[in-house]
Amino acid sequence: MKYFERMKLQAAQLVKKEPLRILAIESSCDETAAAVVENGRIIRSNQVYSQIAMHIPYGGVVPEIASRSHIEKLDAVTTRALEEADLSLQDVDAVAVTQGPGLVGALLTGLSYAKGLAFGLDKPLLAVNHIDGHICANYLAHQDLKPPFLCLVVSGGHSHLAEVGEHGFTLLGCTQDDAAGEAFDKAARVLGLPYPGGPHLDDLAEQGNPQSHLLPLPHPPGQYDFSFSGLKTAFINLVHNLGQKGEAANPADLAASFRHTVVTHLCERTMQACRDKGWRALALAGGVSANRLLRRELAARCEKEDIRLVMPPLFLCGDNAAMIGAAGYGMLKRLEVAAPDVNAEPGLRLFGG
Repeated sequence: MKYFERMKLQAAQLVKKEPLRILAIESSCDETAAAVVENGRIIRSNQVYSQIAMHIPYGGVVPEIASRSHIEKLDAVTTRALEEADLSLQDVDAVAVTQGPGLVGALLTGLSYAKGLAFGLDKPLLAVNHIDGHICANYLAHQDLKPPFLCLVVSGGHSHLAEVGEHGFTLLGCTQDDAAGEAFDKAARVLGLPYPGGPHLDDLAEQGNPQSHLLPLPHPPGQYDFSFSGLKTAFINLVHNLGQKGEAANPADLAASFRHTVVTHLCERTMQACRDKGWRALALAGGVSANRLLRRELAARCEKEDIRLVMPPLFLCGDNAAMIGAAGYGMLKRLEVAAPDVNAEPGLRLFGG
């Protein structure tokens, strides 16, 4: 019997296993991560090697450097994850790995490594969508959370508003141009902040007055869609015009004004969807879910409208393998085992269309 057919049968048997342990690998960008997740909810280990220091001199992620570092670190990070979980490779039941979206070279390093492990151990391979992983990070932090619920996914490359159901996702809205995280990073560069820009801008904004500079609130045509390109351009023009006039602007005020406008846009569209669709449960996910103002503002608005808000803890907001393990658990339960010829997909979509 061929590997794929054998793994389908094995997955059907594993569905009933307790506990069910998944070794997960994440390498979509500039974090090399491995984790062991039990029953899709319990983190047995979560190891992350960050490449930030390598990319700081270049002001952003260099794909070739990222891929090379993944190759060098994957085995050591995985070994540490197994040691932390006090398990051997033979003790895990399946291997989950990020298939996409992400940097193609970076994805290929993790996928190739996970393939080798799965085939060598004769255990199921689960090819996970990175966005699904971010959504599933909430299952690790909130043990009682179950679909259906509404989820705002915001990161460097994605801004989605999605309905999460028992058997899939329905996209309500998304960015029509730039993602929120990309806009934060660009604004940070304009202010001369180091890489990674988003967190530094968040820190600086905490010290500023968000009402000091009026920026245009985006109004894309789709009632639940987002747009950040025009806002980003308006901010760049504001900073340049102030400089040309020789006016001394407080960088903290500029950062606070930009952050306030981005967060207001995200919150208004999200809360409108909650009201229109009758949602009483909202989840936040993605790297930008670590933004302090976004967390405070959504919490305040949800409390006012009696909507349950769940957010991942900060260590699960950024890229990590635990979230990939949680998403992989759901795939295993649905018997969605990857075939031997599965390939990296840098533009992998979670939503149809």
